[in-house]
Amino acid sequence: MRVFRVAFFNQGKVYEVYARRVRQSELYGFIEIEEILFGEASSVLVDPAEERLKTEFKGVQRSMIPIHAVVRIDEVAKEGTGKIHEVGERSNVTPFPSPSLYAPSKDKDT
Repeated sequence: MRVFRVAFFNQGKVYEVYARRVRQSELYGFIEIEEILFGEASSVLVDPAEERLKTEFKGVQRSMIPIHAVVRIDEVAKEGTGKIHEVGERSNVTPFPSPSLYAPSKDKDT
């Protein structure tokens, strides 16, 4: 069975989830993610980022993500652990469009 890793922006963070189905939505400008996969809870250690994803997507049958929020979609050999990455000044990922690119200059001489 095919597995996809989807990375997308959500509320200033990059979410990385694994899903069995990814396709273009009937709603223009969106992709659909279905059958979101989460790792097995077989270990004693609990990953807070994955638990947060489980809570956020609990009961969700299908999620529609705006196409401009998608960073990357990869088909992978097997599922991994979902993650939430912080986006900061040290990150090499910039959301599009970036409000900082269009902010007016604070310099009064220009």
